[in-house]
Amino acid sequence: DARPAVIFDMDGVLVDSAESHFRSWQVLVEEIQDSNIAHSNQPPPKVTRDLFASTFGRQNRDIIPLLFGQVSSERLRILADRKEAIYRDLIRSRPPIVSGAVDLIRGLAEADITLAVGSSGPLANIRLVLEAMQVADLIPTIVSGDDVTRGKPDPQVFALCCERLGVAPERCIVIEDAPVGIEAARAAGTRTIAVLMHHPKEAFIGADLIVQKLTDLTPPMVLSLAESSQKQQHSL
Repeated sequence: DARPAVIFDMDGVLVDSAESHFRSWQVLVEEIQDSNIAHSNQPPPKVTRDLFASTFGRQNRDIIPLLFGQVSSERLRILADRKEAIYRDLIRSRPPIVSGAVDLIRGLAEADITLAVGSSGPLANIRLVLEAMQVADLIPTIVSGDDVTRGKPDPQVFALCCERLGVAPERCIVIEDAPVGIEAARAAGTRTIAVLMHHPKEAFIGADLIVQKLTDLTPPMVLSLAESSQKQQHSL
């Protein structure tokens, strides 16, 4: 397929979910402490903002050992599933959709650009947000944390997106808000757009385009990047 494709990260790009994810980790720890499930020989885990910020965008399988120590694969799955259920409960009534996200998705679809989501989060989270945005029909290709065995900055999630889209990586553009996401996309061979949601511009060395916020990004800008023959970093 000669058409370009755009792959959206979910958290921090389409939904401003950082605070809800931070709270969901806190609630999970509180629940475990209240039910005395935590191992008695370990101090209670503490979810600090610094720890959360350093892990945001990574998979639960990478975060849980930092909080709870090494656990069995079954317990890791139980903890991860419960944490994400708490998160969905927190955002269900009013998902914090990023300003400009719906318009950008609709504009890109109208410009005949193929769309996908490549996220470390579980499929249930992604579907909840896309349905709330009323754009699920415009993004048929989703690669979630359920589909991969290695989290960002490993390129697996974006490489699999390109494969499922049937579009060569160099014809794909990844929109990310996290440095590990940009690193993963570059390793997959795609072009990259960084949105400065939670990290400074200096953190995104190597991104092809940097925008302050999603509303600064337009379909013509994306098309221009897709058609450009050289990767050059621009900044708005």
